Amino acid sequence: MYDRILLPTDMSPGVDRAIEHAIDAAERYDAALHVLYVVDADAYSSYPGDEYVHEFEGLEHALEEAGRDAVEAITATAADAGIDTVSEIRHGVPHEEILAYGDEADIDLTVVGSKNRAGEYRRLLGSVAERVARLSERPVTVVKTPVESS
Repeated sequence: MYDRILLPTDMSPGVDRAIEHAIDAAERYDAALHVLYVVDADAYSSYPGDEYVHEFEGLEHALEEAGRDAVEAITATAADAGIDTVSEIRHGVPHEEILAYGDEADIDLTVVGSKNRAGEYRRLLGSVAERVARLSERPVTVVKTPVESS
């Protein structure tokens, strides 16, 4: 049923259960697991001045390295379970890059993590998971993780 499963990660607490779900699905369907991290261009490109550009280049590099570490940890866990993995780091708008990768790699299922917040946060829209689920033409599973309100 599924030959290629995509797991985008942003290293947030909401992705932990999605990792478990994606690895379980990849084992069950003998599918390859594609692990994707997108360095959010907005995180380092919104600074209007240029006197500290080198610091933002450092920020971009730090985000990429953190993403690479997260992807490597996930692929190592999957490999220990006997799952074939593919990893990729991209730069851009996260939901756009996730959708583009899904099309390029002919992904059969995308598994995204989402934080299940209570109260006022519940009404907020616009998360990456919500956009991927709404805009994808491919099957998407959203795995929710409860998050304590502060």
